[in-house]
Amino acid sequence: MKHDLSSAPARGHVTLVGAGPGDPELLTLKAFKAIQQASVVLVDDLVNEAIVAYAPATARIVYVGKRGGCKSTPQSFIERLMVTAALEGENVVRLKGGDPFIFGRGGEEVEALQAAGVRVSVINGITAGIAAVSSLGVPLTHREQAHGVVFITGHAKPGASGTDWRALANTARQSRLTIVIYMGVSGAAHIQRELMHGLHANTPVAIVQSASLPEQRHTVCTLGELEATIAREHLASPSIIIVGDVLQGLLAADVGGDALTQSPRAA
Repeated sequence: MKHDLSSAPARGHVTLVGAGPGDPELLTLKAFKAIQQASVVLVDDLVNEAIVAYAPATARIVYVGKRGGCKSTPQSFIERLMVTAALEGENVVRLKGGDPFIFGRGGEEVEALQAAGVRVSVINGITAGIAAVSSLGVPLTHREQAHGVVFITGHAKPGASGTDWRALANTARQSRLTIVIYMGVSGAAHIQRELMHGLHANTPVAIVQSASLPEQRHTVCTLGELEATIAREHLASPSIIIVGDVLQGLLAADVGGDALTQSPRAA
């Protein structure tokens, strides 16, 4: 049964904080302040340790790693931890990579907290899809090349049918959209095959691994080369796949050069 938040006891509070794509300098000031005021911090697997270090020395740090394709802490257990700590009067920060509301299960957590009568707020973070394309020096939208952008996951929930990539490809072509795919490396062969039912094989694609971090690597290719390029360059999670004409200039510049480029931050 859901509780009326207006009458919920003000015993504790949970803040879902977006830690951004990894670079501590991309953390928002509001997120920084929330971390510094926390008494309990529940940390996702991809959060940079330099960001965790902003928590007070007295704060209890709990690692609840969640990474696609790896053994993870059950979501229900994480939600129970938050509820229990908040009802005990703790100031809880749920520290999540990227943005809590973009493939971060933030919606599920807000619902669980509200149902338990726990006060909850959300602080946005820069999502990896934005950081990845910005690191390449190209936009997600462009008046001439892309009239919109779609953020989508390449990792379907077990038992679910997943994305209709053919329909998405046709929509992207007709409406001139940039497609930004999270958690798509392991399913790249299927994604490539299905997208090519609506998009030309020469459509430019970029794969960015570890966006914003010193170890960032990226490569540019065509949609028809996606699977082979990922295998050849040994690109792995966490990676973002970007598909669309906003990458035309980058693809043209890359022709004849080295396929894989490392972030300047790593130099």
